[in-house]
Formats: sequence, C-alpha cells, structure tokens
Amino acid sequence: MNTIKAIAARRSIRSFQEEELSEEAVMQILTAASQAPSGKNRQPWRFVVIRGEKRAGMVAAFREAIAAFKSRGEDTGSAGWTADVMERASLTVFVFNVHGLDPWLERSTDQIFQELVDVQSIGAAIENMLLAATDLGIGSLWIADVLYAVTELKVWLKEEGQLVAAVSFGVPGEAPDARPRKPLREVARFV
Repeated sequence: MNTIKAIAARRSIRSFQEEELSEEAVMQILTAASQAPSGKNRQPWRFVVIRGEKRAGMVAAFREAIAAFKSRGEDTGSAGWTADVMERASLTVFVFNVHGLDPWLERSTDQIFQELVDVQSIGAAIENMLLAATDLGIGSLWIADVLYAVTELKVWLKEEGQLVAAVSFGVPGEAPDARPRKPLREVARFV
C-alpha cells in the first residue's frame, strides 16, 4: 500500500478479534515509530508495550483512575468505553516523552517550547505507527483518555517521563466508514 492510500484507509478501530499479533508485525510498527522525524533529532519517545496477561493490570489501573475521577463528581467522557477497548486489543503501546514533565508541574518558557517540539515529534511517531498498522492490515486506536490515569498508569508501568498517549492494536473486528472531514476551504488558507 502506498502512503496516500494508507492515510485514506486508516480508521480508528474500537473492536478487535481475539487474535494475537505476530512479533514481526509488532516490531515493524515500532520500527516505523522510531523512524519518525524529531526536532533536533532528540527522538524523545519511549514505547512501553503491554500484551497478554499484563493487559488485565493495565486496565485495572486505568479503571481505578476513572473511578477516582467519578467519585469526585468529575466527567470522564468516553474513558470507561476506552478501557473496554484496551482490554480487548491484542496489545497497547504507551507513548512517553522522556524529557517531558507531568501536566501539573511548572515549566519555564524554554521548557514549554521544547516540550511542544517533543510532543509534535511524538505525534509523528504515533502517526507512523498507525500508518504502518494500516499497511499491515492491523487495526489501531490512538488513545488520549489515558491522560485521566497519568499517575496510576505511570506507577503501574514503573515509568518516568510524560505520558503523552497510548495506541491499542489488534486484528480489526470492524470496518467503519470514513468519518466526515471538513472541506479544505474551511481548514486551509492560501496567501
């Protein structure tokens, strides 16, 4: 598949078949991520892969954080549904910014700028994973809901750095249609 076709074919998959991904496919996806461009070639990413029996602990830590938010009367949006999706996925990759700070910590202006560059680089790495998965016929879901559980997941994962996102992967159990997109005239301006 060429890149333009992979971009057009990529979908957010929220239903997975009970089938493990091959080690070769997982390594291809992670290799694609590590080949992303990064500001000043800092390569600020770390990928933590959770699969097999470890998924239960991951989901338990996530649900614990969701319950804590709800007990304070705070809305968690689709986080509960996302935990269900992560539980059924073959594997989930947590993506960390090794130079970043937790969201509630103070930053200097220089740290803010550098973190923005690093997070953009990490976004490119995540997109590379999604496109590689699409090319391999593997479903994926880019997950921001894990930010509700930053502390709980970092403790469970025994990981430092800034948790940016997670991506779940598996054999697709659905084939959703493309979501509507805004027309280019609304999102692009030529000067």
